[in-house]
Amino acid sequence: MTTSPTTLVFATQNAHKAREIAQILGPQYRILTLPDIGCTEEIEETAPTLEANALLKARYVKEHYGYDCFSEDTGLEVDALGGAPGVHTARYAGEAKDPEANIALLLNNLAGHDNRRARFRTVIACIFGQREALIEGVCYGRIAPEKRGTGGFGYDPVFIPDGYEQTFAELGEAVKNQISHRAMATEKFRLWLQNA
Repeated sequence: MTTSPTTLVFATQNAHKAREIAQILGPQYRILTLPDIGCTEEIEETAPTLEANALLKARYVKEHYGYDCFSEDTGLEVDALGGAPGVHTARYAGEAKDPEANIALLLNNLAGHDNRRARFRTVIACIFGQREALIEGVCYGRIAPEKRGTGGFGYDPVFIPDGYEQTFAELGEAVKNQISHRAMATEKFRLWLQNA
């Protein structure tokens, strides 16, 4: 007897993120995004931390739409830049959230720096019934001197995870979905769901 997948609302408009998380969670979960539940408004990420932004989005969906849901916020934290872009990762080069402009600014700001150490950090906030949880995944690596590869999205063409010589954009989805910050956070989330 097959059971139908559990439906989860992911508080995002980002189809790339939704697909990535759906692939990691597997077929036992059906992921709905904000457009799927009729939420077309932009949920402002005004908090000073990844944790607070993730909670802000999840609480907004629960309060306005009534769904149990989860949300995530991800930041690229670069040592030589004092942890920047951090909470401003998506808007590093401005409100347009232009990945090309973000990468260009990052590479420009790192010019002349020998220390290119960085980490991607994902925080998932989940609200189920009265329970709230924060779950974190971290992937350490370094910033490449130039863009490489055509896969992925965001900063993937310049982030080289520890243990590899290729960027996320060169490694492809299958490898990235095993080792990335989002993969680590999502796997912890999957275990949390089993016990929720």
